[in-house]
Amino acid sequence: MSVMQMFRVDGQVAFVNGAGRGIGAACALALAEAGADVAIRARTVSQLDEVAEGIRALGRRALVIRATEAPGDDTAALDATVAEFGSLNILVNVVGGAMPGRFLKGTDRQLNESFDFNVTVPIRLSRAAVPHMLAGGGGSIVNITTAMGHLVARGYSTYGTVKAALDHATRLMAADLAPRIRVNGVAPGAIHTDSLEVIMRNPEIRAAIEAATPMRRLGESDDIAAAVLYLCSPASSYVTGKIIDVDGGIQVPNFQMPFADL
Repeated sequence: MSVMQMFRVDGQVAFVNGAGRGIGAACALALAEAGADVAIRARTVSQLDEVAEGIRALGRRALVIRATEAPGDDTAALDATVAEFGSLNILVNVVGGAMPGRFLKGTDRQLNESFDFNVTVPIRLSRAAVPHMLAGGGGSIVNITTAMGHLVARGYSTYGTVKAALDHATRLMAADLAPRIRVNGVAPGAIHTDSLEVIMRNPEIRAAIEAATPMRRLGESDDIAAAVLYLCSPASSYVTGKIIDVDGGIQVPNFQMPFADL
């Protein structure tokens, strides 16, 4: 197999959670372009339909699954994928996030909800995916984390804490599931998606973020999708339990919340 062929995932089946837009949509399309059939899941079906159209335009099959909060929904979504495509080889967990805020204004409820959204959901999906992957001989799981899981700045105590938990959960799952299933993560920096659009409309703030980034630009969703494809493909067959930083080279956060001393 040539090196370029090692980045192909022909004949494999991928499930991308949080694929309606941004990074998740880019990951789904990248996997399809590399040869995978893709099940895509999010809450907004109209967004998923657009992504599915792009997958099919690349000559691959797509399955749209609407996410709900019903008990057992995660397992049902994976079962539906296997029923449609016959197997499951790749799981990409994209969902997550939390708004920055002052530490003393945080609540237990916010922390618990953020932990559930950012940590419990990807772990639960991974647990449900494992039997399907083992039935097909193995697979790859990729979790999308964040640079704030290991960098330090004011305002990120909730978001950074839960994403740091996901980072370490990724390493621990990799130990539990090796050698048949690999588990890795990608930690994005500032990526130009809808979540940053409000900030990006301010040219002064955007210029400051770019100036504080060694690569002097914001990241794009395809920057993350390329790393995800690498971790899902045979090109990374000797990689597990690792978090790949795709952050423009930052060593400190490139955006500081304007929170004064107490």
